[in-house]
Amino acid sequence: MGEAMSAEHPTSQKPSETAVRIVNCPQCGVAVPWTSESSYRPFCSKRCKMIDLGAWATESYRVPVEDDKDSLDSDESRGDERQ
Repeated sequence: MGEAMSAEHPTSQKPSETAVRIVNCPQCGVAVPWTSESSYRPFCSKRCKMIDLGAWATESYRVPVEDDKDSLDSDESRGDERQ
């Protein structure tokens, strides 16, 4: 059965098994192979990884938040005054 399967699908290998995915380091932009040998992936080095961690720790990066207008309206109608 396995032989018939491979005869029907000669390209049974997945593309990820044959090609190494290349990503850019989010900090400096250097091309980094996405393999288990790249210990700092997606970063190119420990330095870039630590710079990024420091930016998160000092709150330089922030996730944008949109106010829920319905929630604000309902709070005002109930008389909630949160500050």
